[in-house]
Amino acid sequence: MAKIKLTKNELKTQKDALKMFRRYLPTLTLKKQQLQTEIRTIDARAKEVRAQRKALEKEFEEWISVFGEKEAFKPGMVTVKNIRKGTGNIAGVTIPIYEGADFSRGDYDLYSTPLWIDLAADRMEKALSLDLEADTLDEQVRLLARELRVTTQRVNLFEKVKIPETKANIKKITVYLGDEQVAAVVRSKISKKKLQQKAQEETE
Repeated sequence: MAKIKLTKNELKTQKDALKMFRRYLPTLTLKKQQLQTEIRTIDARAKEVRAQRKALEKEFEEWISVFGEKEAFKPGMVTVKNIRKGTGNIAGVTIPIYEGADFSRGDYDLYSTPLWIDLAADRMEKALSLDLEADTLDEQVRLLARELRVTTQRVNLFEKVKIPETKANIKKITVYLGDEQVAAVVRSKISKKKLQQKAQEETE
């Protein structure tokens, strides 16, 4: 605990500080709760997107095997050309928002490839889009988790350090000033009594 001055000015400073800590603590606590809720929500959404991706992949595998031409479709036939992202704000944190992607398709001979290749490419684009969305959601969680750590540290600092420390300082100064006041009254009475005795001796 830092050394404090045992004065009325310092008492006012400490009381003002306590008022400020108590005013900001509910806001920080609310922010902490909001971040925790948002992280849970986004994390659940990311799991949901990955489940969709897995289901699509399974359906895709089964679908291709029906045609017995699995080797005809190669993953390199579809590539991501551009990822479109916007920005959002949650509890003061700027986060990326997935808005879609542009894909390019490799050249393939329309005569030598099966008719279902275009449909397969569409499904591959959907799968890649789900991957990109899940990655963006992971990035949102990472940014919000970092802010949550900082906010939690601040809440703990106010709750466990600053507020108890300031209360202790106020008590210490108040006790000291009270003792000083009592001592001053005692000194004043003693001084008054001496003056009265002196005046009495002079009259005698």
